[in-house]
Amino acid sequence: MRFDALWTHARAWLPARSNVDARERLRAVGGAGLGLLVAALLSHWLASPLHASVWLIAPLGASAVLVFAVPASPLAQPWSVIGGNTLSAVVGIAAANWIPDPALAGAVAVAGAIGLMFSARCLHPPGGAAALLAVLTHTTHFSSALFPFFTNSLLLVLAGVAYNTLTGRRYPHVQVARPPAANARFSQADIDAVLARYNQVLDISRDDLESLIQQTELESYKRRLGTLHCADIMSATPVSVEFGTPLQEAWALMHERRIKALPVTDRTRRVVGIVTQADFFRQLDLQHHEGIAGKLRDLIRATRTVMSNKPEVVGQIMTRQVRVASADRPVVDLVPLFSEGGHHHIPIIDEEKRLTGMITQSDFVRALYRAVGPA
Repeated sequence: MRFDALWTHARAWLPARSNVDARERLRAVGGAGLGLLVAALLSHWLASPLHASVWLIAPLGASAVLVFAVPASPLAQPWSVIGGNTLSAVVGIAAANWIPDPALAGAVAVAGAIGLMFSARCLHPPGGAAALLAVLTHTTHFSSALFPFFTNSLLLVLAGVAYNTLTGRRYPHVQVARPPAANARFSQADIDAVLARYNQVLDISRDDLESLIQQTELESYKRRLGTLHCADIMSATPVSVEFGTPLQEAWALMHERRIKALPVTDRTRRVVGIVTQADFFRQLDLQHHEGIAGKLRDLIRATRTVMSNKPEVVGQIMTRQVRVASADRPVVDLVPLFSEGGHHHIPIIDEEKRLTGMITQSDFVRALYRAVGPA
């Protein structure tokens, strides 16, 4: 029992497996080498007219790892790299000037640099090394913060923008403000609340975290729903109407069968639209709520005259753009339609494009519960 506990503790020290493929590794390796080379050559060229003896800083190697290997990290963004290295250098130079003991100066410089980077929202791990480097080399001229620290960092960032963009990586990795999805299972406020409780620095942007959670949910649905197809959960032989079906007949049918939508088909049973309760109410003046029942009766009542100034048949009020799915389509493909697309009813068609079934949100939720619910 003691050996198991010891092994569990020892495993915590082992590195986790990487999910990055060889192509991405080569992209990062090539980018870091090329980016550092560009920054070094240009900095060396600038060192002569500036009369600078030091033209390249060691922490830039760590910055290159972040910029090219993890360009989506908040710690690798342009302001984090430039601001983090430059402001930390300023703190290190100040410590080198005012604290004689190098050990104490180094500790104060690194701690002060972290605090300043937090305040300036440019937390960058190599910044701590930049502050310590300024102390250990006893750099006392504040101009060194501009060259080489600022200049090196700026050149590396510019190389990172060019290389990452050319190789298909978004850099700078600006957070994308997504509109809240309809029927989403969690909101942006929920993520903010959890992050506030977690209260630690995450090496992932907030929008990436939200996207990963959503994709993980979808992957879980795919795995659990397995080979379930639309034909397995649809309501077979659904009630439908045709283009010329009178409104009164369609409304009575919906009321009798207790359904909220009717597929509209042509004479060959091919879907040409869908009529829902919302389509009926859309024809009414809902700005004034009084007398809605009477307005509805007037709408669906057939006009006995030749001319009519209101809709008379289903085809005049139906929704023509209707989303359909084939009977052999995997059920998991309907997740975005029901969860984000705002759909409540999906007509199902066979190989000949004829109506063969109907899947409602209730059908989908029931199938989902059976697949992922408790055994």
